[in-house]
Amino acid sequence: MSTRQDAARAALEAALAATATATGVAGATGAAGDTARRQSQPTDDGRPRRRRRAGVPGDPEHDLRSRDGEPDPHDVARQIVLRQLALAPRSRQQLRDKLRQRGCPDEVAEAVLDRMTEVGLVDDEAYAAMLVRSQQAGRGLAARALARELRTKGVDDETARATLAEIDPEDERERARALVRKKLRTMHGLDATVQTRRLAGMLARKGYPSSMAFAVIREAIADAPEHQRD
Repeated sequence: MSTRQDAARAALEAALAATATATGVAGATGAAGDTARRQSQPTDDGRPRRRRRAGVPGDPEHDLRSRDGEPDPHDVARQIVLRQLALAPRSRQQLRDKLRQRGCPDEVAEAVLDRMTEVGLVDDEAYAAMLVRSQQAGRGLAARALARELRTKGVDDETARATLAEIDPEDERERARALVRKKLRTMHGLDATVQTRRLAGMLARKGYPSSMAFAVIREAIADAPEHQRD
């Protein structure tokens, strides 16, 4: 997965660099010259023209719109997708939603996303694997909660199932143990029943099955010095 992500990132950076160079030079030079000529001419009643706020040089979407009155919708959609991917990894559905939000026709959006998928810039399998790893490391989520995260991000059920199937149950159990040990340190002095209830609630919210959760909690509480019998 990491090799595919590296290749996709390299392709994205190359596409963005090519776009910035082409649109930055052509768009900024052409638009600047046209703007200067228009602003140097007075209006029909002899008054000086008001200066319009110039677009940001090198802004792909601005440059596309400034070339003529009817930009190629595929070019506009492509630039929107590239800029979204430059900000953060996205699923195909997230990109589709963004294009729809920006008024891009569905058939144009699908054509652009199909092409981005072909060249590896849009890859839901790699995105799902990255999301699972980051949520495991950052929040300690288990498979059930990870499935909700993937669904929220627009990853289809088949891809989500395949990604979640790669989770090692023993690794998940070890993450549960680490979460319980950390939380238990903040609950010193509480009754074991209260500790159990709170720990079980925490693991349930993070998606751990109840059988695993209670087994890990019993083990941690039994090993806690405060509950050791003299």
